[in-house]
Amino acid sequence: MTEYQPLPLPDHITLPPEKALAEAVKFKDRMATRHSVRDFAATDVDAAVIRAAIACAGSAPSGANQQPWFFAAIRSADMKAKIRAAAEAEERDFYAGGGGDEWLRALEPIGTGASKPHLEICPWLIVIFAQRWGISPTGEKRKHYYVPESVGIATGFLIAALHHAGLSTLTHTPNPMKFLNALCGRPDSEKPVMILAVGHAADDAVVPAVAKVKKPLDQIMSVL
Repeated sequence: MTEYQPLPLPDHITLPPEKALAEAVKFKDRMATRHSVRDFAATDVDAAVIRAAIACAGSAPSGANQQPWFFAAIRSADMKAKIRAAAEAEERDFYAGGGGDEWLRALEPIGTGASKPHLEICPWLIVIFAQRWGISPTGEKRKHYYVPESVGIATGFLIAALHHAGLSTLTHTPNPMKFLNALCGRPDSEKPVMILAVGHAADDAVVPAVAKVKKPLDQIMSVL
């Protein structure tokens, strides 16, 4: 077991109040330009950009610092085609009624359907895995804690980093996704939770109007 060893805070950043506000507003405004898109250009994206964004995701906080995530970055056309075929098979069942009337009605303003051509068109797919348990340095099985929360935070870091690099993304969660373990060569201890399509938005890309309707601040925040 690794013992607790306190270190001086490596990066102690303190901004004056006016600078802190300016930076917070600047970041908010930048993230407000992020849009989930389904229309991607086939333009290539350098692997170094993807690596840097995933490295950012890997810096996210996690329960007991166990970092219970793995990111499979896929640029292979063959693998993307297989993922699309498997995902669309699940989506056809979903949109044929498997998703339930209430869920399908909620999706109507988004304009989604069973066809997922973006899974092949975009230059990269990043499959995000949650590690339910890992192996300790001594080779022992080690349970991970707060896995969904930790992976969710890391995914937020990843999306923000990709947006900051000028790229567009789309989250996709076909259910079930177990086929991704075999395709990506990942162990049963990991659960695929999301496919993130990554690339440049097509020149004629559109977004659903409802996606621009965000809850006002007083509906998502309280000061106590």
